[in-house]
Amino acid sequence: MLEFLPIEVREGLDAARKRDQKRRSRLRVQVGDAVFPVLRFWDNGFALDANFSPGKLRGLVDVYDGSRHAFQCLIVASSIENGELVCDFKRATAVTERAPLDFWRDENAPVGYLPRL
Repeated sequence: MLEFLPIEVREGLDAARKRDQKRRSRLRVQVGDAVFPVLRFWDNGFALDANFSPGKLRGLVDVYDGSRHAFQCLIVASSIENGELVCDFKRATAVTERAPLDFWRDENAPVGYLPRL
């Protein structure tokens, strides 16, 4: 349906769509010192604006939700499709504020022990 519109109108609609996606999304990708807003995010990948991102992206990146560090993703492939840099990742590890336990903690274990008198 959009192919019947003039090129300038289509480009204007596409720019408005990208601007709206950037405004709604709080997610951003940080690679070293560079920060790129995420347009879309799904189970095994995300999309960035190809005009404001590097040509190819591979390796370990950090994904932030606002100011909160949400994921560390290992990007294995990226390609440019319809003005978006589509990145597929092998793993997305959720970032926690404390180190994982290396032992099993019983739910019914006592919180503390009383000293002997």
